[in-house]
Formats: sequence, C-alpha cells, structure tokens
Amino acid sequence: MLDRRERMAWTALLRFVSRGGPFTLGPPDAQGRETLSDAKGKHAVARALLARAISCGLLTRRGGQILVRPEAAAHLRRQLAPQEEAFAAQHGARERLEIATEDGRATVTVNRAESPLALLSRLKEKSGGPFLPEEACAAATRLHADFTRGGLQPRLTMDYSPRMESRPGGAGAAAPEISDSAMAARLRVAAAIEAIGPELSGVALDVCCFEKGLETVERERQWPARSAKLLLRAALLALARHYQPPPRRRGAHRWQAGAQD
Repeated sequence: MLDRRERMAWTALLRFVSRGGPFTLGPPDAQGRETLSDAKGKHAVARALLARAISCGLLTRRGGQILVRPEAAAHLRRQLAPQEEAFAAQHGARERLEIATEDGRATVTVNRAESPLALLSRLKEKSGGPFLPEEACAAATRLHADFTRGGLQPRLTMDYSPRMESRPGGAGAAAPEISDSAMAARLRVAAAIEAIGPELSGVALDVCCFEKGLETVERERQWPARSAKLLLRAALLALARHYQPPPRRRGAHRWQAGAQD
C-alpha cells in the first residue's frame, strides 16, 4: 500500500506520462530520483515508483527510453475518478440531465464546469437573450451522450492506429465486439453528422464530443477569431432540427401544381 505522499507522487507520475511519450530517462537528480523528460518538460520520480509502474505494465523501459502503455491512461482515470467526483459534488459542477433519445428518455451526467459548452451556454446576445438557444444546448448534450455511449472517445495514447497481429492465413486481429446499444449510439452519431452537413459537422464534433475549446478549434482549423462560436451555433441549430424536426406546413406549395401551363 502507498502512503499519502506516495499516492500523490504516483498520481503526478501518471499525469506526466499521460502526454504519451516516449520519454528520455536521464541521470538521477541530487535526491537520487529518476528523471523523465520530453520536449515539453521534465519530471523527477522515486526509483521505486518508476519500477512499480513498469512492473504493473503501465510503462515499458527500452534502453534509455520510457514508453507508455495504453493501460496507464485507464489506470489514471480510475485513480482520479473518486477525487473528481468529490470535487464536483462539493462545487456543484456535475449535473444530471434528462435527454430525449430514440429509445425514450435517458439520464446523463455532465460536468458544466469543464465542458466548453458551459461558457457558451452563459453567453448573451446584445439583446440580452442567450447566445445558444435551449434546444441547441440540448442537442449538444445529446450528441455528446451518444458519442460516449458508442465508445468513440480517442484513447489517451499517441498511437491511434489499430494494431494488426499475425494470424494464420495472414488475417488481422478481429475487431472487438460492441454491444447493440453502443452500435445504435454510433449509428445515431453518424446520422447526426450527416444531418449537420460536412461544412459544420467538424466544429460540432470538436466542441461537443472531443471537448475542445473554441480558441483551440480556431487555431487548429486556422479560422478567424470568434468565428468558431458562430459556426457552432449554426451546427447545433441544424442538429436540433434533426433531433426534433419542425412540423411540416400543409398546403404551402399547392400553388405549384397549377403554376406551370
């Protein structure tokens, strides 16, 4: 068992290596701690903790480098979950919402303090009205919920390519099976992306699903400043119409039948 100080050092190590690596293993510091470094910085860790991470299968030592295994990200999420839940409960950051799905009503938990949509939901127009209508915020929450249920979040590793293992006859490794509910969620996400359209679906995915900030989206896509929020609003309004289509007006085009002679 780790004491409190060791647990803090263990969490700090996992946070550091969650960047993805690989990390260069440098000479010990003045206190005899191992030093890991990459282009972004350095981190000193007790030799026993580094050995523990390697023996647990979270890290791999290869020569003078430390490589990060996918299990490290999952281990960090499990370790931080109780702390984050306690903090969120104390500060009222988490909120349980009911959203409409094709299978009926569903309850999801969102963290208003962390979501990039939180700021947008509080923005006001010059007239004093909300920048994002309520139906747009609900559509964003529903898209994120389906994205999560479908297991579409990227892993916290540097290698996102599927690993192909050698099989008899040259066959690759079989894709892991997913549940019917996860597959249904993926189909709903695909339908939502198609409904938004190729011009606007990217910003909706970036903000609602990958939880990127608007400045990050603008920088990555080389868009003008303050343009992402306008495109996001257009995308979410289109998504809201997809989830709740407006009623069709009857007789709106009856004149067309006799307009052509």
